[in-house]
This record gives sequence, structure tokens and C-alpha cells, in this order.
Amino acid sequence: MSNYKDFFIFIQMNPINRFLQKHIISLLAFFHKPFSKIIPFQLFRYGVSGVANMIFDWFLYFVFYNFIFCHNIVHIGPIAISAHIASFIFTFPITFLSGFWLSRYISFKESIVRGHIQLIRYLFVVCGCILLNYICLKFFVEYCGFYPTPSKMLTTGITTVFSFLMQKFFTFKA
Repeated sequence: MSNYKDFFIFIQMNPINRFLQKHIISLLAFFHKPFSKIIPFQLFRYGVSGVANMIFDWFLYFVFYNFIFCHNIVHIGPIAISAHIASFIFTFPITFLSGFWLSRYISFKESIVRGHIQLIRYLFVVCGCILLNYICLKFFVEYCGFYPTPSKMLTTGITTVFSFLMQKFFTFKA
């Protein structure tokens, strides 16, 4: 595969990808029926995909922290990294790619934007979400005096709305 276009065509035409996409969307359509009058199917797919990827992220983080790095300092060449930060560093690329796959093939499958452009835009939106998390947490905890946990909950709501709108109208626009 000599370029991004070939890679994305390969992934899109891959029988495993098509099988997963078809069955996941069918399963989501079944569970969406009771909610069909109050929530659009695309938003439902986005929400379920996001929650699934978040749980996958938590699971991977748990495995890396507890079983791979075993709560120890991780030495990468001359750099020493705490186990919790190393776990984040190692899980981020995996869940970044799984989140992109879910967004591209499950949540926003109608998009006509080329795959490599979507990937770059997705990276920008994820970076924006990380920055938005930081700004909101600083604002709510340090300036408003809210407790950290409710601040994180409020921040997650704001970030989720921002992410959905950016993914729908920028990254994966139809």
C-alpha cells in the first residue's frame, strides 16, 4: 500500500471490517427502537460508540497500570515515567484508533470526506477535547470553587457536545 488512499480502501473493503460494521449497526438499530422518537439514530450510534470506547480505554488503562507496569516507574531510555502516566501514554494511541474506527464506520458512516483527511481532522478534534478538558477543569475547580468530581462531570458534558458537533460538521461531514 503506497498511500493513505490505498490503506483506507483496504480497511473499508476488508471483510472483517464490513462484517463488524454491519453487525454492530444492526445491533444498535435493535436497541435504538425504544428511543427512536426522542434521539436520532446517528446520535445514538455516537453515544454508544463513545461509551464503548471509554470502557475499552478504562479496561486497557487498568491492564497496563496493574499488570504490565505493575505500579512501578517505567524507564524508557534515560526517561523515567510514573506508571499511571505511562499507562495513559500507551493506551492513548490504541483508543484513539478504536475511537476513529467507531466514528468513521459506525457513527458517521455517511461521510464523503477522504479517510486520511478524516484522520487528521479527528486528531485535531481530540486535541481540542484534551485542551477543553484542561480549561474547563481549571475554570470550574480553581475559579468557580466547585468540587473536582462534579467539575469533571460537567466538563465531560461540555466536551461531549463539542466533540459531537465537531465530528459531525467538520471531521466526518456528509
